[in-house]
Amino acid sequence: QVQLVESGGGLVQAGGSLRLSCTASGRIGNEYTMGWFRQAPGKGRELVAAITWRPQNTDSADVVRDRFTMSIDNTRKSTYLQMNNLNPEDTAVYYCAATPGTLYVTEESNMYLWWGQGTQVTVSS
Repeated sequence: QVQLVESGGGLVQAGGSLRLSCTASGRIGNEYTMGWFRQAPGKGRELVAAITWRPQNTDSADVVRDRFTMSIDNTRKSTYLQMNNLNPEDTAVYYCAATPGTLYVTEESNMYLWWGQGTQVTVSS
Protein backbone atom coordinates (compact mmCIF):
# COMPACT_ATOMS: atom_id res chain seq x y z
CA GLN A 1 0.00 0.00 0.00
CA VAL A 2 1.31 3.43 -0.96
CA GLN A 3 0.25 6.66 0.72
CA LEU A 4 0.87 10.15 -0.59
CA VAL A 5 0.63 12.99 1.90
CA GLU A 6 0.54 16.60 0.71
CA SER A 7 1.20 19.75 2.68
CA GLY A 8 1.79 23.42 2.07
CA GLY A 9 -1.53 24.70 0.81
CA GLY A 10 -3.19 27.80 2.19
CA LEU A 11 -4.43 31.30 1.50
CA VAL A 12 -2.21 33.77 -0.31
CA GLN A 13 -2.67 37.10 -2.02
CA ALA A 14 -2.30 37.48 -5.76
CA GLY A 15 1.35 37.71 -6.69
CA GLY A 16 2.41 35.62 -3.73
CA SER A 17 4.08 32.23 -3.54
CA LEU A 18 3.44 28.83 -2.00
CA ARG A 19 5.40 25.60 -1.94
CA LEU A 20 3.54 22.31 -1.90
CA SER A 21 5.17 19.11 -0.70
CA CYS A 22 4.18 15.50 -1.16
CA THR A 23 5.87 12.50 0.42
CA ALA A 24 5.23 8.88 -0.44
CA SER A 25 5.30 6.06 2.07
CA GLY A 26 4.88 2.36 1.57
CA ARG A 27 6.01 0.18 -1.32
CA ILE A 28 6.30 2.75 -4.09
CA GLY A 29 9.51 1.20 -5.40
CA ASN A 30 12.43 3.04 -6.95
CA GLU A 31 11.02 3.85 -10.39
CA TYR A 32 7.93 6.02 -10.68
CA THR A 33 6.32 9.00 -12.32
CA MET A 34 4.95 11.72 -10.09
CA GLY A 35 2.55 14.49 -10.91
CA TRP A 36 0.61 17.40 -9.53
CA PHE A 37 -3.00 17.93 -10.57
CA ARG A 38 -5.54 20.53 -9.55
CA GLN A 39 -9.29 20.78 -9.53
CA ALA A 40 -11.16 24.07 -9.27
CA PRO A 41 -14.82 24.21 -8.26
CA GLY A 42 -17.04 23.07 -11.10
CA LYS A 43 -14.11 22.01 -13.26
CA GLY A 44 -12.36 18.79 -14.08
CA ARG A 45 -9.03 17.64 -12.71
CA GLU A 46 -6.15 19.00 -14.79
CA LEU A 47 -2.44 18.32 -14.90
CA VAL A 48 -0.23 21.03 -13.43
CA ALA A 49 3.13 19.30 -13.85
CA ALA A 50 4.65 15.83 -13.92
CA ILE A 51 8.11 14.29 -13.93
CA THR A 52 8.55 10.96 -15.65
CA TRP A 53 10.99 8.31 -14.53
CA ARG A 54 13.12 7.50 -17.57
CA PRO A 55 13.84 9.63 -19.39
CA GLN A 56 13.38 12.16 -16.62
CA ASN A 57 11.22 14.67 -18.44
CA THR A 58 9.10 17.40 -16.95
CA ASP A 59 5.70 18.16 -18.44
CA SER A 60 3.79 21.21 -17.32
CA ALA A 61 0.64 23.04 -18.27
CA ASP A 62 1.07 26.13 -20.42
CA VAL A 63 -0.72 28.34 -17.90
CA VAL A 64 1.81 27.60 -15.15
CA ARG A 65 5.02 26.89 -17.07
CA ASP A 66 6.72 30.20 -16.32
CA ARG A 67 5.48 30.40 -12.72
CA PHE A 68 5.46 26.89 -11.22
CA THR A 69 8.42 24.55 -10.80
CA MET A 70 8.13 20.87 -9.95
CA SER A 71 11.00 18.90 -8.47
CA ILE A 72 11.58 15.41 -7.10
CA ASP A 73 13.82 14.19 -4.31
CA ASN A 74 14.07 10.47 -4.94
CA THR A 75 16.01 9.82 -1.74
CA ARG A 76 13.03 11.12 0.22
CA LYS A 77 10.34 9.78 -2.17
CA SER A 78 9.08 13.35 -2.26
CA THR A 79 7.96 15.88 -4.80
CA TYR A 80 7.61 19.63 -4.50
CA LEU A 81 5.68 22.27 -6.40
CA GLN A 82 7.03 25.78 -6.09
CA MET A 83 4.30 28.20 -7.15
CA ASN A 84 5.21 31.82 -7.78
CA ASN A 85 3.23 34.82 -8.97
CA LEU A 86 -0.04 33.15 -8.04
CA ASN A 87 -3.30 34.55 -9.36
CA PRO A 88 -6.95 33.88 -8.42
CA GLU A 89 -7.31 31.47 -11.35
CA ASP A 90 -4.86 29.17 -9.56
CA THR A 91 -7.37 28.62 -6.75
CA ALA A 92 -8.08 24.90 -6.56
CA VAL A 93 -7.50 21.72 -4.62
CA TYR A 94 -4.06 20.44 -5.56
CA TYR A 95 -3.41 16.71 -5.65
CA CYS A 96 -0.19 14.76 -5.72
CA ALA A 97 -0.23 11.57 -7.81
CA ALA A 98 2.21 8.79 -8.58
CA THR A 99 2.41 5.61 -10.58
CA PRO A 100 5.08 2.95 -11.19
CA GLY A 101 7.53 3.36 -14.06
CA THR A 102 7.32 5.91 -16.85
CA LEU A 103 4.12 7.49 -18.09
CA TYR A 104 4.12 8.78 -21.65
CA VAL A 105 0.74 10.48 -21.36
CA THR A 106 1.18 12.35 -18.11
CA GLU A 107 -1.98 14.45 -18.39
CA GLU A 108 -4.29 11.44 -18.12
CA SER A 109 -5.28 11.32 -14.47
CA ASN A 110 -6.65 7.78 -14.71
CA MET A 111 -3.15 6.54 -15.50
CA TYR A 112 -1.93 7.30 -11.99
CA LEU A 113 -2.26 4.54 -9.43
CA TRP A 114 -1.85 6.49 -6.20
CA TRP A 115 -3.30 9.81 -5.06
CA GLY A 116 -2.95 12.12 -2.12
CA GLN A 117 -5.88 13.58 -0.24
CA GLY A 118 -5.47 17.03 -1.75
CA THR A 119 -4.53 20.40 -0.32
CA GLN A 120 -6.47 23.62 -0.82
CA VAL A 121 -4.79 26.61 -2.43
CA THR A 122 -6.75 29.85 -2.37
CA VAL A 123 -5.48 33.00 -4.04
CA SER A 124 -7.23 36.25 -3.19
CA SER A 125 -7.29 39.23 -5.51
